[in-house]
Amino acid sequence: MKKASWYIVVTLISLISLIPFYVLLFLSLKSPTLTFFEGFSPIPDFRFLNFSEAWVSAKIGRAIINSFIITTGAVVIIVLLSSSAGYAIARFSNRLNKIIFFTFLICMMIPAIIITVPLYTLMKTIEGINTHWAMVLLTASTSLPFAVFLYTNFIRTLPKEIEESAIIDGCTYFSAFWRVTFHFMKPVTSAVIILTGLGIWNNYGQAVFFLQSQEMQTVPLAVSMFFQKYGAQWNLMAAAAMIGLGPAVIAFLVFQRFFIKGITAGALKG
Repeated sequence: MKKASWYIVVTLISLISLIPFYVLLFLSLKSPTLTFFEGFSPIPDFRFLNFSEAWVSAKIGRAIINSFIITTGAVVIIVLLSSSAGYAIARFSNRLNKIIFFTFLICMMIPAIIITVPLYTLMKTIEGINTHWAMVLLTASTSLPFAVFLYTNFIRTLPKEIEESAIIDGCTYFSAFWRVTFHFMKPVTSAVIILTGLGIWNNYGQAVFFLQSQEMQTVPLAVSMFFQKYGAQWNLMAAAAMIGLGPAVIAFLVFQRFFIKGITAGALKG
């Protein structure tokens, strides 16, 4: 009986969480002749033309390409650097590594918006405004502390014998990590990809400062500009939001298999 009660509670929480997404989907399939509050029914009008109109009007295709380039580049850098740093901190416990790890924890507590002004000055100096490479480095650097935190605590849960056997066979610590240990880190790697990737994909606060050209706009910027232009057309606004949300949902579905395991091991153990 107690177990059934928990299932009911979890089901209710899930349904409540899905309500905003249902409303968004409903509005994206709504007829443009109806206003936001008119004609509400559990079944939408299934006007799929809204998506094609929003795609063209919001120029969402180019924005998705920009977001994909920035997110993919940043996530690759994050995984490579944070996994290596996490391994060094977890396996070689000394005062310097403890200080570095503590520094990463402090950086996690600093909101990115606080350092926007000095970052803008730096980006202007290195001519990084309206460039993919600068946004890749910027978003990667701001996400690294959290990723290092997850990797460090996850690696601490792995037995040292995993790479020690490879070292006995002649591997260096570096090669043992990439050839052996890294293969056991799929859960935390999936968690890092999802959490940092979604954060970078949805990054609006920094993108609005550093990507001022329309050709360089990411999905959040393109949708925001579209909202300002077509604020009264709820069907097109919702359709544009659904298109921008699609790639993030697909990425989550691909990596969600290891997501919970990675978060649990990386954040709660150590």
